[in-house]
Amino acid sequence: MARAQLRYLEERSASWVAKHLVMAGRLLEEDPELAYQHTLAASRRGGRVAVVREAVGIAAYHAGKYADALRELRTHRRISGSDYNLPLIADSLRGLGRAEKAIELAHSEECANLETAVKVEMQMVAAGSYADLGKLDKALAELESLEQLNFNRAFSFSPRLFTAYADLLSAAGRAEDAKRWNAQVEVAESALGIERETESFIMDLAPELDEEEETPRAKDLIEPSESSEAAADATAEEAEEPEAEQTGIDEDDDLNVVVESDTDAAEADVEDESTK
Repeated sequence: MARAQLRYLEERSASWVAKHLVMAGRLLEEDPELAYQHTLAASRRGGRVAVVREAVGIAAYHAGKYADALRELRTHRRISGSDYNLPLIADSLRGLGRAEKAIELAHSEECANLETAVKVEMQMVAAGSYADLGKLDKALAELESLEQLNFNRAFSFSPRLFTAYADLLSAAGRAEDAKRWNAQVEVAESALGIERETESFIMDLAPELDEEEETPRAKDLIEPSESSEAAADATAEEAEEPEAEQTGIDEDDDLNVVVESDTDAAEADVEDESTK
């Protein structure tokens, strides 16, 4: 889907954007700041492309630039009409110290009909927000309301869900319960065949970059001369962002996601470690 969106760009610009997005994907975990710079370089020529704005938002989120992440993810939502990144939007609000707004978003009508995997992610954000506010009982209740929080059943999101629940149990002083759920994280990963190293979210954009000469040069990150029109477009769009966005997700918010979701497809039986 990302490759299809880039086809609307002029050929040289599409190549420029794809290369920087691939480099961003490769660097996202090890150097999120540099990954973010690559997405900014991509946005100079592809600022009107939804997947580019999404990549900037995701990279900004990983780099701890929550205000930038919030702006870019909202722009992506507005362009694409997708609600897939709502959990990242809520967690960006949380990162900005607006836990109440994150909870408000998680419990809003916009999130009522999210697909299962996205809804689970959103409730994990809500639980973390309650914990930030010192409301551990509500945080635990948020996760315990999920039928997917099943010790003997694993979905693709279960390792993260189990970890989040274990952390809350530990914070609530329930060390033994936390230990059991932490142990079950590895069991769930094994049952699902999840490897420790996962592919980046945009590695499929330009497989030709395996050739060393195709890798973007460092100076490309700060070379805006050929991208003034795209930069102006991106700036114009950002200027349209309403100041009132601090309230959470409004009807005018412009966040969207293009990543296809298969996170709730994988499911496996998990053996209860406590019976061993």
